[in-house]
Amino acid sequence: MSKFLKLCNINTGLTLGMFFFLNFVTVKAQSSIIETKQELIGVPSQTNIRNAKYPQILPDNRVVFKIKAPDAAKVQVDLGKKYDMIKEEDGTWNLTTDVINKGFNYYSLLIDGVAVADPASESFYGMGRMASGIEIPNKEGDFYALNNVPHGDIRIKQYFSKATNSWREMYVYTPPGYEKSTEKYPVLYLLHGGGEDQRGWATQGKANLILDNLIAENKAKPMVIAMLDGNMGNTGGITGFNENALKAFENELKLGAIPFVESNFRVATDAKNRALAGLSMGGLQTLYAGVKNSNMFSSIGVFSSGWWANNTTLSEPQYEFMKNNVATLNSNIKEFWISMGGKEDIAYENCKIMMSKFDQMGIKYKYSEYPGGHSWPVWRHDLFLFTPLLFK
Repeated sequence: MSKFLKLCNINTGLTLGMFFFLNFVTVKAQSSIIETKQELIGVPSQTNIRNAKYPQILPDNRVVFKIKAPDAAKVQVDLGKKYDMIKEEDGTWNLTTDVINKGFNYYSLLIDGVAVADPASESFYGMGRMASGIEIPNKEGDFYALNNVPHGDIRIKQYFSKATNSWREMYVYTPPGYEKSTEKYPVLYLLHGGGEDQRGWATQGKANLILDNLIAENKAKPMVIAMLDGNMGNTGGITGFNENALKAFENELKLGAIPFVESNFRVATDAKNRALAGLSMGGLQTLYAGVKNSNMFSSIGVFSSGWWANNTTLSEPQYEFMKNNVATLNSNIKEFWISMGGKEDIAYENCKIMMSKFDQMGIKYKYSEYPGGHSWPVWRHDLFLFTPLLFK
């Protein structure tokens, strides 16, 4: 082979090698740009603490998590479904989830099997402990958006209850204009679910924003909302699903909470200007205290709840009471409103059986169903539908 051909072959090899090398570098650079763009596509969740970049929500409502835990052997994210995270060399764990349900979702980190709150997220009292929460964008959620309308206030009030002989706390929403008005407002006593407390409706539930928007559109009457603590200590713990706990709550409502509200807020004090509603455990408390004291409330709302079909010791006395007082209940309760989060709601079957018993007895009620299971997006929507019906 001549020197010329050898030189050509060498040059060709160098040229091809350089071509493949440059092409490889270009592809890697493009890949890096794509990865960077993918990271930038997501937006930090509104429930992140200040300046926290993760969790990030992608446009399709998948969520990207990044956790720094170099000494951990296994890290998971528990969103009802447990996701395994992947560890990088620098000790950062990564995960991109499936599509997450719209609205508010509790979640926890599982670090070597121990459930903890994400330090990058705001914490919420739920599941009987402080947990993380993430707010997934919801196109149907304009009714609880922070809009440019007059806003009411949420006040945190401690009071000494004669019923429990202890200090208790409630969150109280006062509507826009309350401070400058002289009128007396109707009151909705609103109850959280098991594993939550008086903070639930104000934080996870966005009750204040829902009412601000409804009142601004003249769809609901201005009202005070007293968000009570339904946990009754040694009488039933966080579940409150027994007769002692329900009776204790009834006493607290009648001897503690209502007297405090009516003594410290400018509210009407007759039955037509009182309503009672609650979700899950709070729904049972509403059924128990609201039905037994129908002379005190013009409306009751039962969200994602119903007497347990497999606990006749608890439920049968309630049905017997209602059966013996049908006319009184139908006369006193102007709005008996029952709602469910679709068939995926864990309380669906109990509620269905309860309503069939109501039908047999002739109890008048209204039923609403909104898909989403046993979750805060459903209960926000329940409040949105229920409050416009009140105090007419």
